[in-house]
Amino acid sequence: MKNNFFNLYSHDFARVAVATPRCKVADPGFNAAETIRLAQEAASRGAVLVAFPELGLSAYSCDDLFQQRALLDACEDALRQVTSASARLCAAIIVGLPLRVGHQLFNCAAVVAGGKVLGVVPKSYLPNYGEFYEARQFSTADCASTTTVELLGETVPFGAELLFEVENLPLLRFHIEICEDVWVPVPPSSFAALAGATVLVNLSASNVVVGKSGYRHQLVSQQSARCLAAYLYTSAGLGESSTDMAWDGQALIYEKGDLLGEAERFSDESHIVYGDVDLERLSRERFHTTTFGQSVRRHAGEVSKFRVIRFDLEVPREGELPLARTVERFPYVPADPARRDERCTEVYNIQVQALVQRLSSSGISKVVIGVSGGLDSTHALLVCAKAMDRLNLPRSNILAYTMPGFATSERTLKQAKDLMTAVGCAAKEIDIRPSCIQMLKDLGHPYAEGKEEYDVTFENVQAGERTSHLFRLANFNNAIVIGTGDLSELALGWCTYGVGDHMSHYNVNASVPKTLITHLVRWVADSGAIGAAGSDVLINILDTEISPELVPGKAGDTKPAQSTERVIGPYEMQDFNLYYILRYGFAPSKVAFLSYSAWSKRDAGVWPDAPHASRNEYALPEIKRYLGIFLYRFFKTSQFKRSCVPNGPKVGNGGSLSPRGDWRAPSDSEATVWMNDLDNIPD
Repeated sequence: MKNNFFNLYSHDFARVAVATPRCKVADPGFNAAETIRLAQEAASRGAVLVAFPELGLSAYSCDDLFQQRALLDACEDALRQVTSASARLCAAIIVGLPLRVGHQLFNCAAVVAGGKVLGVVPKSYLPNYGEFYEARQFSTADCASTTTVELLGETVPFGAELLFEVENLPLLRFHIEICEDVWVPVPPSSFAALAGATVLVNLSASNVVVGKSGYRHQLVSQQSARCLAAYLYTSAGLGESSTDMAWDGQALIYEKGDLLGEAERFSDESHIVYGDVDLERLSRERFHTTTFGQSVRRHAGEVSKFRVIRFDLEVPREGELPLARTVERFPYVPADPARRDERCTEVYNIQVQALVQRLSSSGISKVVIGVSGGLDSTHALLVCAKAMDRLNLPRSNILAYTMPGFATSERTLKQAKDLMTAVGCAAKEIDIRPSCIQMLKDLGHPYAEGKEEYDVTFENVQAGERTSHLFRLANFNNAIVIGTGDLSELALGWCTYGVGDHMSHYNVNASVPKTLITHLVRWVADSGAIGAAGSDVLINILDTEISPELVPGKAGDTKPAQSTERVIGPYEMQDFNLYYILRYGFAPSKVAFLSYSAWSKRDAGVWPDAPHASRNEYALPEIKRYLGIFLYRFFKTSQFKRSCVPNGPKVGNGGSLSPRGDWRAPSDSEATVWMNDLDNIPD
């Protein structure tokens, strides 16, 4: 894999294309030439599958001209031209044409590759309402009395239940339906997906009327999401007859509900839209979603009808072929500002609602929380404040404590105090140094004798003393301790086990990654929900370097002696790694390829209002190094902490690490296989 690391086909992607050629009505020769030209262009760009519109070789709007032998003969000759041209292309081409089979005429899609017609799929549902009169000219697929057709001197498979699979790209199995087929209550592609089709193709003509474009988006998006598949949708464009209809040439590519590409509508030129489909993602979604397999069993009768046609393609695996799709740098945080605001609103409300329920069901009206002046405790405090508002309880029921230790900076201490004031909670300060000194004396630790020894025990004594105080304060005040640690820290094992920040009565941040918490805090600041002074405090907190502040620095230092991200890597990188490994189980080499695609280009995913760290770039050696840190900590050293975490709400489909939810793993696993795969990433 090393030589081909920079080629998308090495990571189970496939480039597909939807072409909308300018056509001429009843001129198959012209239409074939334009089809061949666009197919050549798509293949030169690395596409292995190219779909064209319904009846594209004849044009859709021929009406009763479909009854003319001269046109039908010319369409077959046009198919011969396209088939001949396919011998020189490394792509499968899907074209639409009217085809005589026996004594019937069918609206068909023909699949050609390697100089052969591989199969022909007739349309299953013929619209005969409104402006459509297809049943006047054509027969439906289930009217066919044969499963083969003699075409261009060959016996070719014929039928609506055909699947096409690229042998040297086995995750690429595609199915074809035609226009109206996807508009019916149970589209044929639903059963095709259950039969293993990962890519669903719709050859459509689809005239345009007001509002139809948006409805097409809904249809295609939902069908791709429900079938856990990619969906390619074509539509006829300029050149179709405008006798009583108009045409916009809309072309769409969706992958499990996500839009990968859309062509310009109402274009005056032929055009192509591309999409790099993640076939492995689709496969993994299917075996992760066990109800998909149950559906296969329940509809076994329909599934068994499909025939698979396997063929070879010269897949362009050699040389570099970078991804053309956008890989978001922050998979937990939408790049679009409107969607980001929507995400923050929803996550915040999930956290608040969960805490409201926990307090209501327990009959407890007070919470205890430690406030450090850092991001996580800041956001948890904001959630507590909103929960008290929802419960019609005073915010003084939030018993907030800032607990400075040996390395607490003046900056974070002030931020903690200012934040508690802005929120309006009951705020107190407890200096934990005396109790820590006593503990260190009891341990016989060198620090208790005046030696500057700042080991892990020195750090954990402070973390433990804070948590011990919080639990006893909760006992004393009939309250529960609110945890503040986030998903990113849990993934990396960056927490003190047991009597430390690992433990609480209820953790509102349990499944919220650090990058999302950053934006949640910024979102609250921008909203002005805690006043102008409070927003200023939140902005200052966002600008503070992330540090556990457990080791004292040198006199005169302006920065903390400890930097979390210098030890475990940048959170923006580790959240990226976490998402693709937890959500999809991708191999490290593929995660690195995605990371390289997202982070190695200066113009990728940079937001005008992004936080300080998100304008970084990372070269592949850095990506590899940080991924190695993640893999070792995630798989080898940290699971025992995750096996006994407190309750906390799951907020996103990126997953949680609760042993009662998304992640059940042994505490004693090895990281060997993941670390070995790092060798597939070039240095």
